[in-house]
This record gives sequence, structure tokens and C-alpha cells, in this order.
Amino acid sequence: MSKRTTYGTCRCCSAKGNHKDIMKEYYMNGIREVYYDMFMECFNLFLSTDPSLTCLICSSCIQQLREANSFRMMVVATERQLLSHITSAESKETLFVNVPPAPESLNHNVTIKTEYKEESDHEYGNYSEDMQDMQDDVPPEIDKEIDLVDGESEFLARFPLQHLKPLPTRESLYRICPDYVKHLDTMQETIVTPSMIAVLTEKKIKKTLPRVYLTEKMVNITNAATLIQCSNITPFRSKSRSGFPCFYCSSTFDTLDKIREHTLDHKKDDVTKILNRYGAECMVVYADVTDLKCTICNNKVPNLNELKSHLIKVHNKKIYTDYTDRVIPFKLANDNVYQCQSCGFNFETFGAIERHMNTHYRNYVCHECGAGFITKYRLKVHGKSMHAAGNFPCEVCKKVFTSQQKHKNHVDAVHKLLKRFKCTKCPERFNEYFRRQKHMVEVHGVAPVFYKCNVCDKSFERRYTLSRHLKRDHLEERDYQCELCSYKCFTSNELRVHMVKHNGERIYECSVCKKSYARKKTLKEHMRIHNNDRRFACAVCGQAFVQKCSLKGHLKTHHHEYSMQMV
Repeated sequence: MSKRTTYGTCRCCSAKGNHKDIMKEYYMNGIREVYYDMFMECFNLFLSTDPSLTCLICSSCIQQLREANSFRMMVVATERQLLSHITSAESKETLFVNVPPAPESLNHNVTIKTEYKEESDHEYGNYSEDMQDMQDDVPPEIDKEIDLVDGESEFLARFPLQHLKPLPTRESLYRICPDYVKHLDTMQETIVTPSMIAVLTEKKIKKTLPRVYLTEKMVNITNAATLIQCSNITPFRSKSRSGFPCFYCSSTFDTLDKIREHTLDHKKDDVTKILNRYGAECMVVYADVTDLKCTICNNKVPNLNELKSHLIKVHNKKIYTDYTDRVIPFKLANDNVYQCQSCGFNFETFGAIERHMNTHYRNYVCHECGAGFITKYRLKVHGKSMHAAGNFPCEVCKKVFTSQQKHKNHVDAVHKLLKRFKCTKCPERFNEYFRRQKHMVEVHGVAPVFYKCNVCDKSFERRYTLSRHLKRDHLEERDYQCELCSYKCFTSNELRVHMVKHNGERIYECSVCKKSYARKKTLKEHMRIHNNDRRFACAVCGQAFVQKCSLKGHLKTHHHEYSMQMV
């Protein structure tokens, strides 16, 4: 969404505030803007994608970037207009072609027969009377610089000098076009035959063959096949519970060493045939790039981008760099820890890093929320599940779902109480995935799965919780702002709770003292006063309080040193 901002530091002027992301798409008056691409187009400046650097830009820098882009577009448009005027002016000029003489007459003086008087009088009037006057109009520099052949001065005198220039001689051609004269000297004693002209014509026809247009699928197949055939990467399909499926056949292996050894048995020449089976919208190849090297020259390369440059520059391989990437790199390890090759984050499961790679390979971007995806098929699934209007209402609770499968899952889990998650160790069944995981940890001793934060070393049981923690606590995202005050929050629910302060009615009334509150939670906290619920006790003197704010005030007043240690 174009109005969504992120609090941080501007990449250009280091100003702090709510800024936009230079990598995301925004729309200004219906025009698509990606500020990273605008830097490259205007200034040929490739900004670093290091994750430790900020990727935000403030509104003032955006305005300057737009003005620079507008100026560049104006210059390009003006340049095109000027070139079009020059081309049209040149096309209007009369072209004169000098026909060279026959080969046998190259070394002889050319004589031009004089015209009969009656023909001249018929075509040009009284030519004999005006001939002397017209010869006087010939500028003297013609006679000085160029030696005219016999009769050429009379021929030139018939036309205005600005329309027809004198014919060049062999001596003047050495100064006007020396390469052309050299070519004439080499052809001086050569007899030109029809077969020689035919050969030149055939070569010209071969150069004008119709251009072959490549489709996106053909380009993706060519790029992927070149990388696989010219390197030691191990391609595989999306990892399943049973292990790593082979890219070439239907075999599945539980360890990395087995699939690497098995892949060596297949011929790399079959890659193109296998890639042709993929659909154009869902083509993606996962590749293990551990110890990556070029198999042509046996040189090691750090990553796939360096491998592409190496194959193009050193080995002259054809790789279309203008198209998006469909070969996704992974460094697989036997310790079940998956590290992203772009940002260095670690993930506990392959499904987590597989979804994470969509943030780096943003081949297709959602116009609604700005999320990026590797393939067009994943973008379609995202649009149907996240932004499509619901067409499947629940008959019991009236909730509306975007797909029939989600509707079925809701009815089975909530209303029918079906337990579709079965324990792999025992016959016990559960209605939720996380309850089954908790059962396997507590009963069967399976190691729990935790998602660790790389900033503060906190761990979470769900990946969604880790993602929310990073955005809320470390990135300090506050995309929801109150329209009546300066309050900003992370979720829409927090904003809804805050709006009670401005327009909420006090519908919750205390039955003892008749005080009313806008929130039910505030009423519960108030009822502790009447119930003498002193749950907040001082750790120094033992005095208890009803509210936490009272405990904090007590610490500041009576135990100031202890309160400073708590801070």
C-alpha cells in the first residue's frame, strides 16, 4: 500500500521519521514508482543491498528524486525530437549518385559531346547567347581547387551552384574519401562477374533473416540449464517430510550425502527436457550451492551471481541477465539449520526458509500489500487467499472464508471437533498442529522447534510470533496512526482499543460505587479496590498494592536506589 511507512533513518539524508521503502512499489497519481530503480535510471547508481543498511527514504528526498527523473525524461524527449527533425530534413534533400565509368575507360580522358544548337535552343532557350555570362558566374575556387574535365564547366553552368556540386576527380578523392580511392585502386584491373555480385547478395539476405523472439519460459530454461550443466550445484525439488526429492527422477533421500551421490548418476543433458515439463508460471529450481565451483575451469565462485558473470565473461556462455532468477540457492547442512545466502538469517525448517526466499527474489509483486514472490503462481495463490472477497460463509457462526478448503477446515476443527493431526509415535490425535507438537515433546521426548531471534536471542514456538517480534520490537514498525492525536501502534486492534479514549461510551459500570468505564478491562482493574486484591507486592518491604502504578510510585518514593536498578 502506497500510504504505508516505516519508522527509521533515511538512506539519503539520514533524517529520522516515518519513511518509505526504496525496494517496494508505490503509486503516485497512477504512476508506478520503485525508488531503487529510479536511482539506477537517473544516476546509474546501484545502491548496496546490505541488510545492515537502512532501506528507507524520506518524502523530501523522494521529491528531489522525482524532479531528477522528470528532468531526465524531458531531456530524452527533447533529444528524440531534435533527432527526428534532423532525419526528416536529410530525407528531403535530393540525392545524387555518381556512376563510375566502365573499367576500360578508367585510364582515358572522358570527352563529352557538344549538344546541337537546335536541341539547346529547344530545351533551354537561347543558350549560345547567355553561355558566356553563365560561365562568368562560376566561382574561381572551383578552378583553383579542382581540375574540371572537358565540358564540365559548361554543364555546371546550367544549374545554380547551391543545388549541384562539381564532380570529384581522382586527385580530389584522395582528400575527400581516401578509403574509397584505395578500394578503387585494388579493383582497377579486376573484372566484376555476375557470380561475384550474387555472393554479395546472398550474404546480405542471410543478415536480414527474421528475428527469433524468445518467450519467458525459453529464457528461464536456458539460464537454469546453463547454470546446472556448467557447475557442481545439486538441483532438487521442494523438500518434503520424507526427505529431499531428486530433480531428475521420483526418488527421495533422507540425507544430503545420498542425494548428492545419487545426482551424479544422472546426465546433465536431460536438464532441458525436464525443465520443459514445468509450467511457465510455476518454474523454479532449488539448488544446493555448497562449495560452488565452475566445472569448465574448476575455479571456485562464492555465489550464483558471480557464477553467471564468470560464465559470460570467461567462457562466453549465453545467459539472459535481463530476466528474473528461477534458480534459488541454498546451503544445506545435516544439522537441520538452514541459512539464507542473501541476509544470513538461520531457519529451523526448510518450509520457513522457502517462504523467506520470496523476500529476496521478488519476481512478481502484489499491488495490494507489496509482498514479493518467486513465481507468478505463488502470487495468484496469495491474491486468492489474502485479498479475494470471501464466498464461502459458515452456516453455524456466519464467518466468511475465501476458499472452500478453508471453510472445510474451519467446520471440521471448530464445529465438528475433528482431530485430523495424528501423532507419528502413537495413535493419539489432535485438532491443532501445535498441540500435537507439544504432545510429542512432552510424551515422546522429541526436541522442540524454536525460532530464534538473531538480535536479542529470544526464541519463539511459532515463526509468525518471531516475525511479529522483529517488526514490533526491533524494526519499531508503527503503521497505524490515530487521526485525532499523535498515537501510533503496530496492529489495528491496538488502534481500535486506543480509539475508545476519543469516542468510546462508558458502558461498563461498577455495581458498588457506580463509576463507569469505556473498557471492560479497566472495570476489572477497578474492582480490585473493592475486593482488596493487593497482588503487586514490594520486594523490599513487602507492602502490597492494588495497581502496578501504585507500586512504581512507592518504589520511587521509599526505595529510590532499588527502582533505579529495576530501570
